[in-house]
Amino acid sequence: MLTQLDIRDMLIIDRLDLEFQPGLNVLTGETGAGKSILLDSLGFVLGWRGRAELVRAGATKGEVTAQFDLPAGHAAWAVLEEAGFEIEGELILRRTNYPDGRKQAYVNDRRASGELLRALSETLVELHGQHDDRGLLNPRAHRDMLDEFAGLDLAPVRAAWDQMTAARRALKKAQKALDEIRREEEFLRHAVAELDALALEPGQEAALDARRRQMQAGERIRDDVSRALQALGLNGAEGLLGDATRWLDGVAEQAEGQLDGALSALERALTELGEAHEGVERMLEHLDFDPMELEQVEEQLFALRGVARKHDVLADDLAEFAEGLRIRLAALDGGEVELAELEKALAQATETYDVEAARITAARQDAAARLDAAMGAELAPLKMERAVFKTDVTPEAPGPDGADDVSFTVATNPGAPSGPLNKIASGGELSRFLLALKVCLSSTSQGVTMIFDEIDRGVGGATADAVGRRLASLADGAQVLVVTHSPQVAALGGHHWRVEKSVRDEQTFSTVVPLDAQTRIDEIARMVSGDTVTDAARDAARALLDG
Repeated sequence: MLTQLDIRDMLIIDRLDLEFQPGLNVLTGETGAGKSILLDSLGFVLGWRGRAELVRAGATKGEVTAQFDLPAGHAAWAVLEEAGFEIEGELILRRTNYPDGRKQAYVNDRRASGELLRALSETLVELHGQHDDRGLLNPRAHRDMLDEFAGLDLAPVRAAWDQMTAARRALKKAQKALDEIRREEEFLRHAVAELDALALEPGQEAALDARRRQMQAGERIRDDVSRALQALGLNGAEGLLGDATRWLDGVAEQAEGQLDGALSALERALTELGEAHEGVERMLEHLDFDPMELEQVEEQLFALRGVARKHDVLADDLAEFAEGLRIRLAALDGGEVELAELEKALAQATETYDVEAARITAARQDAAARLDAAMGAELAPLKMERAVFKTDVTPEAPGPDGADDVSFTVATNPGAPSGPLNKIASGGELSRFLLALKVCLSSTSQGVTMIFDEIDRGVGGATADAVGRRLASLADGAQVLVVTHSPQVAALGGHHWRVEKSVRDEQTFSTVVPLDAQTRIDEIARMVSGDTVTDAARDAARALLDG
C-alpha cells in the first residue's frame, strides 16, 4: 500500500506531503489544477518514462519520495532480493531530477537504477486510464491476465518446453557433428587403414632407425669382428695363453713358487679373455642378418616418416593421432544410432510438451468463457448490457508458456464488428470496459495500489454511480486511488482530497487539501453545479454522500 507521497519542486508543486489510506482515495479538482502532475510525479519516482522536464522553474532540483507499507512475501521483496538489497519492513523510493536532465534514484537510501524502480513498480502500482498502454490495454499482457484469472500453473509446460528445446538442441548438434564427419569419411577410413598397416608402437621410429643403422654398420664391421673373434679363439690368444699356462704349470714346482704369481695372472687373463670372446661372438651373431630384413626395415621407416609428414605430426605422435581418427570414425559408425536415440528423445519431449500445451489451452479456453460471463454480469449495471466482451484464445507459435495467443475484443452493439478495446470503444465505453475488466481480474492484484485516472470520463448519472460502486468494491481490502470529475464517484470515496491551484508572488502553485465532512460537501456540490455552489447543489451533495 502507498502510505505517503512527498513532492518537492516538481512543475507547479513546490512542496506537497500526502498521506494515503487503505480503501478508496479520491482526488478531485478543477481542470488544470494539477491532478495530472501528481500522477506524473508518482510515475517519476516509479521510474516510468514521462515528461522530460519536471523540475519547477527556478529550483535547483526536483525530488519525489514514495513510501510503501508491504506485507511479508510481497512480490517487491523478491525483486529487491534478486537485486542484492536487504529486505526491510517498509519500502521507500526516492528519485531526484535536475534541470540538466540528470536523475538519481534511491531505494531505502541506497542508490538504485531506473530499471530497478520500473521492476518494483510492476509489483507496487497499476495505472488504468483511457490511454493506458501499460496495463489492460496492452495486448501483450492479455494472456498473463487470463492465466492469473484462471490460476494456471505454467511450471509443467515451461519445464516441458525447456526439455524439448534441450532435446532439439542436442539433436541439431549431433546432426551437425555427424554431417561434418560424413564429409571426411573417405579420408578417415583411408587414413586409419594406412596407419593401422604400420602397426604403430611407442618409440617405433627410434627403434627402426637404430636397427637400420646397426644393419648398415654391420656390413662394414663384420670382417673385422670376425677376425677379432679368430684372434681371441683357440687358434689365437686363447690357444697361446693355454699353451703358456701348461708350460709354466709343468715347471712350477721346480721354480719353488716364483711362477705362482704369473700363473694366477694367466688364469685371470684366460677368464677375461673368455668373456671378451663371448661378447665378440654375440656381436658377430647380431651382425648376422638377412639383407632382406634391412630392406624391410628401411621401407617401414620411410613409410612411417612419410605418413608423419603427410599428416603434419611427429612420428612419435602418430599412434595418438591414429587413435583420434579411430574415435571420429567410431563416432561416424555409431552416429546413426545416437541420432536415432536423440530423435526418439525429441519426439518424446515434443509429445510431453504438446500434452502440457493442450492442457493449458483447454484451461485458457475454460477461463475465457468464465471471464466473458463475468464481464457480461459487470457490464449490465454499467449500462452496457448490449455490449459483448470476448476473450479470444487462438493458436500461435509454441513457446515456453504454451501455444496460445490471447486477446480481449469488444463489440459495443449486437451485430457490430468486434475489435481491440482501444479501437472499438468510445472514451466513456472504454472506461467502463476497463473498469469491468479490472473488477473481474481484481483477485490478481493482491498487494498492488490501483490508480484510475478519470476512468469515469464520459459517463454520468446512474452509470457514474455504478462506476463508483465498482471502484469502492475494488477498494474493499485493497487501496485504490481515483482521479475523477464525477460527483457520484467522489461521494463513494473513503478519503477525499481536492487539488487546488493558486498564484503567489506571480507564480502558480498546485497543492492538495484533505477534505473534512463540510468541505467535502462543498467540493461535491461544486462538481454538481459548477463554479456557483447553490444550496440545492449542497443538498444534492449530501444526498450523494448519504448513499
